[in-house]
Amino acid sequence: MKIEVNQAVQEYPAPNGDGINRVLDGIDLTLDGGINMLLGPSGCGKSTLLKLMGGVRPLGVVSPTSGEVLIDGKPATGSHDDVVMVFQRYLNRPDLTVRENVAFPFRFKLWRDKVPVAERNERVDEMLEAVGLADKGSHRPSQLSGGQNQRVALARALVLRPKILLADEPFGALDAQIRAEMQQLLIDLIDKYPTNVVFVTHDITEALLLGDRVIVLSTPPANVADDIAIAEPRPRSENWLRSTEATRLSDRIIDLLRGHGPGTGGQVRVTV
Repeated sequence: MKIEVNQAVQEYPAPNGDGINRVLDGIDLTLDGGINMLLGPSGCGKSTLLKLMGGVRPLGVVSPTSGEVLIDGKPATGSHDDVVMVFQRYLNRPDLTVRENVAFPFRFKLWRDKVPVAERNERVDEMLEAVGLADKGSHRPSQLSGGQNQRVALARALVLRPKILLADEPFGALDAQIRAEMQQLLIDLIDKYPTNVVFVTHDITEALLLGDRVIVLSTPPANVADDIAIAEPRPRSENWLRSTEATRLSDRIIDLLRGHGPGTGGQVRVTV
């Protein structure tokens, strides 16, 4: 399922109420499959762009201010049945078991009507197995680690078999070892359950490890500063990350971001 962003501009009232704060400045993108990494310094508008794609519209603000976002050729003016979002905060219900959390989307009428009960149970079992939590179905989120809770969030998203998965720095709060495990899990899950992924990060190493494309946003007001295709097959090894090709790509991204308004705020990260 294709995402098209055509000359999207997003403006908000300035915090002091005086003037307009332009966040996105004429974004043009077409995303039609694979893992698309949306990279840029913190505060550059990555999450704003992701929310536009997901049909998340803040109250009292025209969104987008101008331009359009299309999902399969239709305007994304609200939530879409085939689009699911995952956030850094995994938002698991503390009063529900792991299994109930994964099955939670089926409580909503749309999915309750669309997916028969027997298939729902099969999908939940399949996802718990896929994320390595088949033996934790009766546990509560408080009994799990942060990485395990993020696995629950991924399972809850993919149990719907979405055609588009929007991920807003889902591994940003995890330590390096758990983040590496979650990155590999995401690759395995996307291979098994193909979907069009847009993954927000400010970690250059993560972008190079996961992405079929790395779309680099400038500092605000953001536009597309670069769009890099990566042909190296996944999983990508530590040796490849130290290769001439990967080093060249990393340096290209760092130089590009440094060239877009040093001192204007925001950081990128390189994992070592």
